[in-house]
Amino acid sequence: MSGFAFCVCGARVTALAPKQAVTESGELVWIHLTSSNEEAEAWLRGDAGLPDYIVESLIAAETRPRCDQIGEGALLNLRGRSSDAMPMSDPLASVRIWATAGRVISVTRRPLTAVTLVCDLVKAGKVHDPGDLIAEFAVAITEELDPDVADLGDQLDDCEAMLDPGMVFELRRTVTRVRSQAIGYRRFLSPQRATLEKLAALPVGWLRDDDRLHLVAAADRAARMAEELEAIRERAALTHEALTDLRAEQIDARALIISIVAMVFLPLTFLTGLLGMNVKGIPYAEKPWAFDGVVAVCVLLAVGITLFFVARRWFR
Repeated sequence: MSGFAFCVCGARVTALAPKQAVTESGELVWIHLTSSNEEAEAWLRGDAGLPDYIVESLIAAETRPRCDQIGEGALLNLRGRSSDAMPMSDPLASVRIWATAGRVISVTRRPLTAVTLVCDLVKAGKVHDPGDLIAEFAVAITEELDPDVADLGDQLDDCEAMLDPGMVFELRRTVTRVRSQAIGYRRFLSPQRATLEKLAALPVGWLRDDDRLHLVAAADRAARMAEELEAIRERAALTHEALTDLRAEQIDARALIISIVAMVFLPLTFLTGLLGMNVKGIPYAEKPWAFDGVVAVCVLLAVGITLFFVARRWFR
């Protein structure tokens, strides 16, 4: 079982092993596990003494943002950036938290970058109780995601500015990727906003007023990012339609040119095919000027048909 633990007593912060932290007491005892193997599950059920339904929520393979009050404790799931490569359909890693007065147990299956940031704050003595710890988690996660959402908007702005028939395939790949990422982020940011709002309103004594204010601010930021992602998704759909229209116009223009060329050569092909038959009775077959005459007729037909198309403005 891998992980770490901290015990905060006033200005003193003590680093411990998870198994040693069970018997510690203070303003905050934070135990973080970075694995969900059988040993960690056994520790949660045995040494930590957590009920089965809480353990199952902490080690679940699939999670979405949620907040449930259980007695004087809170069971919380949040999603944030990971240092691992994540699939586009599930771009955010989860942290599962069980918090009570003076004690927080968190579990991650994949490395969460917010854990490192919060860990540094604890070591620096800026986190004093469970309310501070969870508020810092919420703030760190939303602050990390904000630049990613803004970058998606910037990429879409560039695609909209570069709409050109010659770059249809490259732009369509970029727009599709941006749209997929926006959908993946929005899938978790919308319920995460509701989760933080619900947590801020929980009637538990270990959440102070300033903690609730930080949670509300993080929820508002998550709501703004969710709205921005929805706008990006809609803009990406419109941009994709515009690129599809450009591609259709390209195909129509090329098909028109091919059709015009075919129509110019169709009567010429008929004429030359007719005169090229190996049968008796072809007019002027024995005349020395017959070949030049046929060529002249073909040229006149081609010029006449081309002028007809130009007059009808088929080339525009």
